[in-house]
Amino acid sequence: MKVWGLTGGIGMGKSTAANTFRRLGVPVFDADAAVHRLQGPNGAAVRPIAAAFPGTTCMTPRGPKVDREALRRAVLGNDPADNAALRRLEAIVHPLVRAAERRFLAAARRRGARLTVLDIPLLFETGGERRVDEVVVVTAPAAIQRARVLRRPGMTEDRLRAILARQVPDALKRRRADHLIHTGLSRHHAQRAVRRLVRGGASGPGGKALPSPQTPHPPGT
Repeated sequence: MKVWGLTGGIGMGKSTAANTFRRLGVPVFDADAAVHRLQGPNGAAVRPIAAAFPGTTCMTPRGPKVDREALRRAVLGNDPADNAALRRLEAIVHPLVRAAERRFLAAARRRGARLTVLDIPLLFETGGERRVDEVVVVTAPAAIQRARVLRRPGMTEDRLRAILARQVPDALKRRRADHLIHTGLSRHHAQRAVRRLVRGGASGPGGKALPSPQTPHPPGT
């Protein structure tokens, strides 16, 4: 079974790509959704997060869950440059997500899947590229990315800068990709690129990116 890693910076259109893979019958593991389940009512991450970050959980009719906004403030609110709290949180969450990922892959193998996709926003940041056969990077021009993200409720310029500071730059992601999906033109254009990949593993020279000359990035970026 071939395993592809799907990644891209915030606002790059990764959800569109992941949903297209699903519609084409490819099993997709959603790392963000796994985190939400782990931090949801009675999730496996709730108790250790409560111990590490007091005051970041709350009670619901279905049991205790993480208050994600309170956790965000506890981890990033005082000094975004101080990574100690973030590393503490990652030490709790990442092993649990990896365990969920292994269960997903085992189930896909049992079903006889020929291709699976791991949708992991921080694939490169966490060394996840070593666990996959090929990496698919979703990309768009920076101006489009910024406009998309700032339309999200509660998003600010400062918050966006803090998020981007913790992510591998898009230019470096593109250089490390085996395949690129450009989303700067339209949703339909991106969906066609995913379909081409799934149909036959189509690629450019050397097994690298599917270029999109209509959506160029400036040289050297």
